[in-house]
Formats: sequence, C-alpha cells, structure tokens
Amino acid sequence: MSETTNQEIPNWAELHAMISELSKSQKETDQEMKETSRFIRELGKQIGALGNKFGSFTEGMALPAMNKIFRQTFGMDVVSPRLQAWKDGECLEMDVLAYANGEVNTAFIVEVKSHLREDSITQLLDILHRFPKFFPEHKGKKLFDILAAVDIPERLRNRVLSQGLYLARIQDEAFEVEIPKDFQPVDFSV
Repeated sequence: MSETTNQEIPNWAELHAMISELSKSQKETDQEMKETSRFIRELGKQIGALGNKFGSFTEGMALPAMNKIFRQTFGMDVVSPRLQAWKDGECLEMDVLAYANGEVNTAFIVEVKSHLREDSITQLLDILHRFPKFFPEHKGKKLFDILAAVDIPERLRNRVLSQGLYLARIQDEAFEVEIPKDFQPVDFSV
C-alpha cells in the first residue's frame, strides 16, 4: 500500500499563476537592482567630487607656506601651482613646479596629498621620470621633489625619506619640509 500525502500537486493553472508571479517579482527585483546601481554610481561621483575638493583645499592650504619655504630655504625664483604641460598628445600634471636659474640652477616638483599612499610615491616617481620630455628647457638643472601630505603613515614616511624624496607635512595650516640630519636627497636630473 502506498502512503498518501496531504500535499496536493498544483494543477497547470496554479503552476502558471505561480510562474507568472515569480516572473513579475523578478522584474521588480531587476528594476530595484538597476536603481540601486544608478544610486551607487551617483554616490561614487559625489564622493569623488568631494575628494577633489578636499585635495584642492589641501593644495591651497600648502601653497602660501610653500612659496616662503621655496624662496627662503631653497632659493627658488619661480613657484608655479597646478601646472599642466602637453607634448605629443600626452599630459603631465603637477601640483607645484618651483625653479631657479643661474647659480642655484635647480627645479622642484611637488605633489600634495591629503593622505599619503603607496601610489602617491609611484605617481611622483613617474612625474620625475617624464619631466625632461615635457620641460627640456630645464635640462641641466638639479631636479628634486617634495611629497606633501596631511596624513603620513610612519611606514611610508620612512620609505619616502629612504628613497631620497623630500617629505613635507601640513599641520595647523603650516607647511614644514622634513629634513632629517642623515637625509640624502636624490637628484633626479638627467
């Protein structure tokens, strides 16, 4: 004898209604996912814009003090913020280029960051490598760099300085270049 169950097998009409309801529910879920994706993209754009504004604020906070330090400490004649140079369809952007001709004959490239990260170091080294192509008029000058940041993790601080890169900290609206006694800056000129 076979056992009977209390569950009844749905007929085709009920099955069709269940499938139709599932399909409708899936379409609603798909629409909600599209709206969520659109919301996340828009939120990402807004966060990116806020990050750019904070970066510009950080650069603006550093520039007045940088002008003074470049003139008094390093003898620079020209300090040019937010510089873009174009060559062969490529663009090189720098937060600051400072230089002096004559006896000093030196140029500095500055990258300003709100938070110093590993890719900040890579970015600056790339700019230093590309600089001669975009600025052949500075050939023969000593070429140094400064990474300036508000937040500098200790491990990156040590890495920056050990690679001969100047490091500056922006605190309390003041910009200070960190030059330890044993620091040996690297001249990146070609």
